[in-house]
Amino acid sequence: MTLSEENYLKSIYHLEKKYTRGVSTNALAEEMETKASSVTDMIKKLSEKELVNYKKYQGVKLSEKGNAIAVQIIRKHRLWEYFLVEKLDFNWDEVHDIAEQLEHIKSDELIAKLDKFLDYPKRDPHGDPIPDAEGNFANLEKKILAEFDKGEHGVCVGVKDSSAAFLQYLDRNKIKLGKSISILEKEQFDGSMILKMNNKELTISKVAANNIYLKPVEVE
Repeated sequence: MTLSEENYLKSIYHLEKKYTRGVSTNALAEEMETKASSVTDMIKKLSEKELVNYKKYQGVKLSEKGNAIAVQIIRKHRLWEYFLVEKLDFNWDEVHDIAEQLEHIKSDELIAKLDKFLDYPKRDPHGDPIPDAEGNFANLEKKILAEFDKGEHGVCVGVKDSSAAFLQYLDRNKIKLGKSISILEKEQFDGSMILKMNNKELTISKVAANNIYLKPVEVE
């Protein structure tokens, strides 16, 4: 498979979470930052390889074969992100683009040994699950911070927005994975929140709260 074909499969995989009936040509074109005509040509190629199923007016979905390949690409991407942060001391906002390049390495043996070397991590530096060699994802209870109410508590377990700008924002405010967070106030007008972390208070916007995942916890 070509690098471009792998990128399309991965993008369709992610978009299927939003477009469950099928991913439209326009949605895929926007994601890939290309023309709709180019997307149509690629869908035809992927369909001929039995990697996707396309239905007019419903869009494209991955076949079982295409889904398996997409999951393995994601596995490689997230393992490389973990390696870059944990072993090479990159910051979590620096690794996405590098992992985008490394995810296309074809050697299954290398990835298996990388996984073993890292002691089989379950989550990447952004909290996203790393599928195992069979494509299975570990489950983790989580909820968007914006859905929490005043007086509730949680532990940061991931981010919805993994852009460098948002991760740098979290760094500046000392919000990271494993951080215990309590909701002191929730403003009805704009959804902003006052949080408590390590006995310090922090006000965040609804936009930020909509991009942070917490695992709910009970505090006695």
